[in-house]
Amino acid sequence: MAAFLSYIDSGYYTNASFYRVLRDDDQPSNAPKSELIQGGIWKTNYKLSAKIPGIPHEPTNQTKILHTDGTISLARQEPGTANTEFFICVGDQPGFNYGGANNADGQGYAAFGKVVKGMNVVRSIYNAPEDDGSFDPVIYINKIKRL
Repeated sequence: MAAFLSYIDSGYYTNASFYRVLRDDDQPSNAPKSELIQGGIWKTNYKLSAKIPGIPHEPTNQTKILHTDGTISLARQEPGTANTEFFICVGDQPGFNYGGANNADGQGYAAFGKVVKGMNVVRSIYNAPEDDGSFDPVIYINKIKRL
């Protein structure tokens, strides 16, 4: 969470976007399913995103923060590669937890927060038009700030 807050404080998420959606019906029938919206600066400021180093991975078996409806988590490729990209779970997503089926390495994703107000907005974004898993058009985030 400290890294995410430092990105907020640095203004990285000004003019960021939600650019990806995973819906149950858009995924191969033989793959573990997941439902989420993903955002960050990858589409709007790739050069900055590429320069930010990965942070140490904190799996759910350590944090005890599970991927339930509204959980905010860091996107990653390999453990230790997460930086500015994040996703919000739509519905419970146990496959993202440590040992879950959605990661070949079994480490899961690093959940760190929860939407406490505005899940209706998350669901509205989730239901926005998309093309092959990408929002079409992307949904811009004007700014993320601390309350």
